[in-house]
Amino acid sequence: MSEPILDATHPRLSAPYDRRAIEALMARYGSPLVMIDCDVVRAQYRALSAALPGVDLHYALKPLPERCVVDTLKEMGSYFDLATSGEVELVRRAGVDPRRCIHTHPIKRDADIRDAIRYGVRTFVADNPDELGKFVRHRTRCEVLLRVAFRNAAAKADLSRKFGCDPESVPALLDLARRLGVKVVGLSFHVGSQSPTPDMHVQAIERCNELIVQARAEGHALSVLDIGGGFPAVYRSPLPPIADFCAPIRSALAELPPGMRIVAEPGRFLVASAGTSLSTVVGRAFRDGVWWFYLDDGLYGSYNGHIFDHAEYDIRPLRDDGSRVKAVLAGPTCDSIDVVKEGIELPMLEIGDVIVGSTMGAYTSSSATDFNFIRRAKVIAVNEVPEMSVDE
Repeated sequence: MSEPILDATHPRLSAPYDRRAIEALMARYGSPLVMIDCDVVRAQYRALSAALPGVDLHYALKPLPERCVVDTLKEMGSYFDLATSGEVELVRRAGVDPRRCIHTHPIKRDADIRDAIRYGVRTFVADNPDELGKFVRHRTRCEVLLRVAFRNAAAKADLSRKFGCDPESVPALLDLARRLGVKVVGLSFHVGSQSPTPDMHVQAIERCNELIVQARAEGHALSVLDIGGGFPAVYRSPLPPIADFCAPIRSALAELPPGMRIVAEPGRFLVASAGTSLSTVVGRAFRDGVWWFYLDDGLYGSYNGHIFDHAEYDIRPLRDDGSRVKAVLAGPTCDSIDVVKEGIELPMLEIGDVIVGSTMGAYTSSSATDFNFIRRAKVIAVNEVPEMSVDE
């Protein structure tokens, strides 16, 4: 879990973080670190809330399941999207009202359902007949959203490849749920991770609108649409402002039947830019005309997103004297695949120099491993207490 660092010796930090602030953090907490800036989380939440007015934003814990993020978003009025019993336990310990949570994993063990119901969650997701059948014994205590698949080859990760029913299957699943006595209250979808345009969001909303109208005509009282996540974070390539990205989505949502509750599941967008990786050069070697600099963090640690998340992070040395050598940044494990970056030019780094990775809040520390018994980066939180305005 993240460790807060706000005290008398640590004033508020503002990005981009200066060298002295970073060196002070590493002197106190060691290396490697992942620093989470709660002020950035707040700013991202405000931006998406403004871009999607009237939409209940449920933070998806998966990209960064840290207590500091949950506490920050709870204060902002956020809802939460849970998918595992571990995530249920995290929000329970944070004192989140379970009525502000939904459980959206399409495939669950009965124990997962029971854990969430015991906490107080009442809304779940299913996408096939077997999954609907799991709710028969719980039908008096919960309701279900049917997840619909919309394949999206443009997304970094096409999540409809693994989850969701064909739109044409929705009427039959609604009829089955009625026979089983399972209450279905709406539809959900997820257009995939890092969707580059809002086009698939719009197409999915329009198709779900048709399905909802059809279902209502057949006596199914659908009143919820969960539009999932996929709102893109800015890495190395520019993207339109989130307000512009969401403009077509807002237009599509306006065509839904009156009185619909709209839910979204942002994850990466809220936390990616809030994370900064800090690692240290622990060794170096000159091999085949190239300098290899070995870090205490790598692909099996915070930089695992290079493999699992299709991410390209902005990586730079904290100290830069302007010189350049051909270089490779390698991770600390004994595995030769553990290379963070190669074919690059860097200053002639010394042992003890610091490497800074930006936009590393999502799918970094959350999916790091303990391979080779090398400890993961410590996660620390800055700016947990919101800055007070003059009026306050």
